[in-house]
Amino acid sequence: MTLLAILVGTILAGVGSVWLAALLSFAMLARYTQHMLSLAAGALMATAFMHLLPEAFESQASAHELFSMLLAGLVFFFLLDKAELWHHGHEHHQEAAPGHGHGHAHHSHTGVAAHAGGHHHDGPRSGGWAVLAGDSVHAFGDGILIASAFMADMKLGVVAAFAVLAHEVPHHMGDLVVLRHTSGSSRAALVKVSLAGTVTAIGGMVGYFLLSTLDQFLPFFLVAASSSFVYVALADLIPQLQKRLSLRETAAQVAWLLTGIGLVTVVSQFAHAH
Repeated sequence: MTLLAILVGTILAGVGSVWLAALLSFAMLARYTQHMLSLAAGALMATAFMHLLPEAFESQASAHELFSMLLAGLVFFFLLDKAELWHHGHEHHQEAAPGHGHGHAHHSHTGVAAHAGGHHHDGPRSGGWAVLAGDSVHAFGDGILIASAFMADMKLGVVAAFAVLAHEVPHHMGDLVVLRHTSGSSRAALVKVSLAGTVTAIGGMVGYFLLSTLDQFLPFFLVAASSSFVYVALADLIPQLQKRLSLRETAAQVAWLLTGIGLVTVVSQFAHAH
């Protein structure tokens, strides 16, 4: 009975939060693409700095170990970014090799696209992988948290599942915006983030059987997830927002960034309070 409750609670929290976020974010994407990028950057940074890292540092793990994990995570996602760029560039090189004319045309096309969009397509593509990796680690940790709550008390488990769902919605709005921007498809973004959300159920099942063993590693899961969100926000999203804009456009950009931070902060505090 407890295991069934954990499965239902983790699926509701992990996947339900993604679909609720999709209803909110995709309705705004068509008209407010640049604003949603600002919102995504704020949501990702706030999730890391206002939710995950404070929770990790409340544990018994030493600050030195947690900061070392954060640094290792940032370096890992930098290398992941480089590997994806190299792989993608290698594919383009192979496509262009059979005919010089095709290669020249493709180069011109990507150059114009990069100039018009202010950001080369390869950059955000890599950021999408980092978001999915961080989401999966974060979801696994959420599953362990929900499992521990259900094993302590059934009512506490229900509250924990809804708390996770609530604080994941604004964060997943940011994820969906990033992946929509990298893949160019709302459906692909929704499928990818939903699959990452199902890792919550895996975390719940693993937590049910190995909770006493995994409990000490939970802070490191939280820090690893934080490193991916910080990297994507600072290395991919923020550079795209650093354009010469009018005062009014700049004010709107900052307002949406602060909105993303505010949403995650308020919802996280509400979830923790309950």
